[in-house]
Amino acid sequence: MMYKLFFTAFTVLLVVTGRLLAPVQETRTREAILCHPTDLAAPDDMAAFANDPAFQALHLSPLPIVYAAQGEMVKIKTADGTDANAYLVKAKKKSDKWLFVYQEWWGLNDYIKMESDKFYAGLGEDVNVLALDMYDGKSTADPKEAGQFMQGVKEDRLQNIVKAAIAMAGKKAKIASVGWCFGGGWSLKSALLEGPQAVGCVMYYGMPVRDVEKLKTLNTDVLGLFATEQYISKEVIEDFAAKMKEAGKGLEYKIFNGVHGFANPSNPKHDATLTAEAYGMALGYLKKKLS
Repeated sequence: MMYKLFFTAFTVLLVVTGRLLAPVQETRTREAILCHPTDLAAPDDMAAFANDPAFQALHLSPLPIVYAAQGEMVKIKTADGTDANAYLVKAKKKSDKWLFVYQEWWGLNDYIKMESDKFYAGLGEDVNVLALDMYDGKSTADPKEAGQFMQGVKEDRLQNIVKAAIAMAGKKAKIASVGWCFGGGWSLKSALLEGPQAVGCVMYYGMPVRDVEKLKTLNTDVLGLFATEQYISKEVIEDFAAKMKEAGKGLEYKIFNGVHGFANPSNPKHDATLTAEAYGMALGYLKKKLS
């Protein structure tokens, strides 16, 4: 009798304990997924964790800036008949060489225009630099709102904007791309859309495409400038490198000992030393590709 009572009590304890632990285990599972994006169902899309407070915490609100841009805002026609916006700095002499610049998740703000002007000068004013407005006029300094922008924008719309830029550049254009964060991923996606016109791709801490069949269509190698972080982690980057190798494409990359967004001068945690090193690598690479 005592044995039956003990067995019954022990069984109840196991059931209750299991119920108490289940939410904890579920929470830990969710945390594991967020901390290791290789487990995400859609690992090629940064929007998958844009609402995660820890990811938002990596993006401190941009510092204020007063900047007199060198170029001009232009309208380009997309395939659906609507206009898209872009910031254009034309080469001093007529040129078929183009650099497409892709914004961080904040939008096409003055910092992106400043970086565009910086690459324009670094490339000897010999390359047309076009920074695409992927949010159709929206920009923000609020991390939560930036996450909403990134999650709310439609992939078809983004692709149409890129395709419109390629059409603007013309069939003879040689196109390289560069971008940061959200734009780092789109620098690679842009190179895929550019087809045989793609000659170079620089991605700063952007989520890579890891579909081998898609990567096989790349017409260029890639320079990756990554940060030390948990989202676009060392494991994600090494997996990307393996996929690029499997696709038969070249990838040079470096993981800098800096936070996500270290190269953004608007970031309160901006690292000027690492930024200079990364920019030197990017500029050297682009000069070769656009020579």
